[in-house]
Amino acid sequence: MIKEDTVTRLLDKESESGELTRKAVALLAEAAAVQGTLHLPGVRDAYRWRLEQVVLLAGQALEGAGESREAALLHWVLVQACAARAEDARYGAGQLSRGAQRAPTLEDCDDGWQRVEQIASTAEEAALAAAGFAQRLNTDKARAMALRAEVAAKSARKTVQERNRAYTFHADPGFSFGEGWYLAAAALFAGLSIQIRPGAAHEIQARRFLLDAGLEGALRPYRPRPASPKHLTHIIAEAFRADAQQAQGTLRTAFLGDESASAPLRAWIYDKVGGTPEQKVLLWVRTGDHHVQRNTCFDELRQLSELVVNTGLTPIFFGDNVPRELVPQGAVNLTLCWKEPLFQGPEMRRAQLHLFEELRCRHGLMGQIGVTTAGMDGPALMGLPTLYLTREHNVRLGKWVGAVPGYQEVVREPGYFAIIRTTLHQWQQCPPRGEAITIEVRKVVTFKPSSVLKDAINK
Repeated sequence: MIKEDTVTRLLDKESESGELTRKAVALLAEAAAVQGTLHLPGVRDAYRWRLEQVVLLAGQALEGAGESREAALLHWVLVQACAARAEDARYGAGQLSRGAQRAPTLEDCDDGWQRVEQIASTAEEAALAAAGFAQRLNTDKARAMALRAEVAAKSARKTVQERNRAYTFHADPGFSFGEGWYLAAAALFAGLSIQIRPGAAHEIQARRFLLDAGLEGALRPYRPRPASPKHLTHIIAEAFRADAQQAQGTLRTAFLGDESASAPLRAWIYDKVGGTPEQKVLLWVRTGDHHVQRNTCFDELRQLSELVVNTGLTPIFFGDNVPRELVPQGAVNLTLCWKEPLFQGPEMRRAQLHLFEELRCRHGLMGQIGVTTAGMDGPALMGLPTLYLTREHNVRLGKWVGAVPGYQEVVREPGYFAIIRTTLHQWQQCPPRGEAITIEVRKVVTFKPSSVLKDAINK
């Protein structure tokens, strides 16, 4: 930065140009003084404003400076200010890109990345200007400053170019198994890209499921900073609101395939459930370490089980382990069944969906009740009536209510058991048919997203 005494010597007369130059130099010095505190609240915004004013004032002063020594001073001021703007834009592009990737909807994400693109362009414009002023000065210091600006601009542009549009299909037991239903469904509806971490415990099974679902072409090499899974429930809701029958038919065709459940699976189900067509309800159990506040309350589970039995239905416990004393006589306990070899092979995901389908079509399964566990959402999207319990309205899954047929949210408020009782009676009176949807042509019908969503995806 230029010292005040240098400025005083160069500005030997009072003029409009000289006054503008003095203001520009003073603002540049102020900007330099806060560079070590840019992380503090409000400091960076003020820093950016000062740099913008420096460029504006110095540019105006330069118009009347001619070839004087003042012009050389202004060129040096502008080189520094433009380089600082380019480096600040690089920082801004990086910060905003991280926020854009975490945006709640795909549209918000795309809007954020458009802003990142604009910031990268600002960095490039600043770098180009710095190079021009450095060329006029023709000094090593000016060229070094312009080079810094160029490096910053290239880094900002690289941030844009390296945007990862793919969503991670988690194939590790530690991640939510049910998130895979969201991603596969959204990819079928909106042509999303998918990545799988190499070496994940269930990488082979995940790839097999996506291949069988017709999503092999959606797979991309694994990269860091994937797109946020927050977008997926919104995409699915939009597809169902546009045409629920077509959306559900697409998923059933892709997820279940052309073949019915395997003979070993049918035999296993018969052995566990029996051949009676009694009406049944799945009661999901969640006891995970992630978001423990969403875990099943066993006292509530006991009350749910009693309510199901008193309604004349048979509870089927499914999911994580449940204390034996909570399983009433005559109930079916399928908790932890997903750990059995039948549901851990290459077709583990399709096998689990076929399990629910067989229970519904041949063993009187009427619907499912549970906390907000993503494992429920696979069968829910396939047509199984679903009631999930939550302490407060779920913003993500709430988008499915009224869109996905039979999908119901119940907030734990006074009287919520009465809502559950009413729903159970409705399931009794209107049992689901053997198939949620009749598909005459066994092929995947890709949902065509709205123009706004399509534009956001293709950009």
